[in-house]
Amino acid sequence: MEHQTPYKQNKVYQMNFASLQLNEKILAGAVSAGYKEPTPIQAQSIPAIIEGRDLLGVAQTGTGKTAAFVLPILQRLMHEERHGRIRALIVAPTRELCEQTHEAILLLGQKTGLRSMSIYGGVGIEGQIKKLRSRIDIVSACPGRLLDHVRRGTIDLSSVDVLVLDEADQMFDMGFLPDVRSIVRHLPRTRQTLLFSATMPIEIRRLANDLLKDPASVQIGRTAPVATVSHRFYSVQMEKKTALLKDILDTTKTGSVLVFTRTKSRAKSVADHLNKIGHRVTSLHGNLTQQKRRRSLDGFRVGRYDIMVATDIAARGIDVTRISHVINYDMPATADAYTHRIGRTGRATKTGDAFNFITGQDTGLVRSLKKILGGTLQFQNVEGLTISPSLPDITGTGDGRKMRPHYGKRRASNNTRAFRNR
Repeated sequence: MEHQTPYKQNKVYQMNFASLQLNEKILAGAVSAGYKEPTPIQAQSIPAIIEGRDLLGVAQTGTGKTAAFVLPILQRLMHEERHGRIRALIVAPTRELCEQTHEAILLLGQKTGLRSMSIYGGVGIEGQIKKLRSRIDIVSACPGRLLDHVRRGTIDLSSVDVLVLDEADQMFDMGFLPDVRSIVRHLPRTRQTLLFSATMPIEIRRLANDLLKDPASVQIGRTAPVATVSHRFYSVQMEKKTALLKDILDTTKTGSVLVFTRTKSRAKSVADHLNKIGHRVTSLHGNLTQQKRRRSLDGFRVGRYDIMVATDIAARGIDVTRISHVINYDMPATADAYTHRIGRTGRATKTGDAFNFITGQDTGLVRSLKKILGGTLQFQNVEGLTISPSLPDITGTGDGRKMRPHYGKRRASNNTRAFRNR
């Protein structure tokens, strides 16, 4: 990639999908799915992709990247001769993200006649092999299972016109970049390549340099949690987290709530506890079979469960429109991971809240978040519980001041009462 040229789109916030000159069948799918105005990443990416250009797209999670590449791919394939071979390949790091992309293709392309399927591990391969023998136009796949099909000779990638690498930074984090490079060697040299990422570490920059040819470059905002999310922080000892979570759920008006834990066992135990005290809860973590993961996610999406307790497996690829709150029961390891978790709420034009449980081991992350979020972090007091005040300085002030204990048998502050009456 010798250079990148930013793709300029005038008045992107005043566009509608009709102005993108999409095929009427694709436009009908977008309208029936409730799409009205393109998000900035869609408005700036779609025209460039329709022109046939490679594209490097960098945008915060939750900004509509999936439709930004699905719509122009449908447009391209609608106007090409159909020969029964795979013409578009979307590579993503997780099963959930593959399924989300596949479902978006089915929804937006419901009137086009184009056929899509998803490929990932954790399920039997024979059903995938059988489906691949039919006339599939678009495949959304995880790298490992896709390479398994390539080595078995059960998939033909020789006719792929468009390659999409989605959430490329997470593929790097999960160690998939060697697999991605192996996959690319089985694709035609002449193709359109689209790379989307929420962050741009040096390894992803190198991958883009190797794979993209004179790409349009679209960057929306900075790598930080979306502006539609408000952030609240609670200093708490580990053994008091469950009591704090219960208090918040009992006193806060919410839609669907996504609770993140650091480990699979903790996700299960927190979900079990909440179920016992009367909440409608499911969990999502790596110890579940694919069938159980799908059942859990579908139940959360349709409202059968109000709360999902999950590991970072749910930090990307979970598109549930009703999520009003993300609660970090355990904080993630990095600021980028925080951005991806928080991106599950406040998506597109909606607003959301992020509640964060902070212990002494989160000191470095809190300082990083202060730089990203800007200004003073909003620490909250909650009435009726007690913790030790001996936490280290996690305000980022550097002056050695301790955080005031959150919980205490005392009258709630005005700030707390206002919070509880939201």
